Amino acid sequence: MTEGQPPSVHTAAALFQELCYKNKDNLSAGIIVGGWDKVKGPSVYSIVAGGSVHKQPFAIGGSGSTYIYGYCDAHFKENMTRDEAIAFTKNSIALAMSRDGSSGGVIRLAVITEDNVERIFTPGDKLPTFWEEKIVFIESASLLYCQQIMSPNSDA
Repeated sequence: MTEGQPPSVHTAAALFQELCYKNKDNLSAGIIVGGWDKVKGPSVYSIVAGGSVHKQPFAIGGSGSTYIYGYCDAHFKENMTRDEAIAFTKNSIALAMSRDGSSGGVIRLAVITEDNVERIFTPGDKLPTFWEEKIVFIESASLLYCQQIMSPNSDA
């Protein structure tokens, strides 16, 4: 670290890596380090509980993360616009929250750029939802399924 300058995102991740490794028997969570620095621009690092660090295009964690790996893999794309990245993040978090009873009821985002950190708050009644279309699909599939089961077999 250079005196008088903030550390690079990589340096911050390395410091957390050391902390996680030294305390691996006492920690039960991973760490996500993300930011923007003059050397590498924007970057994201995932540090698992054992202390290994991985630079990734995006990172997810927490109890709801297990529900959204497939969604994130399918919907993430490189070089998203600011609005696309915010929508991707909000949708991912809202989907995790809808499946995980331990995830919170609001979304707090930090959009980190070269110039500043912008905080975006989304209250629970404004969260993106995913189930309206699926209910229609499930109901239609159930009706179709019930009709197939209840249809008399012409051979019987």
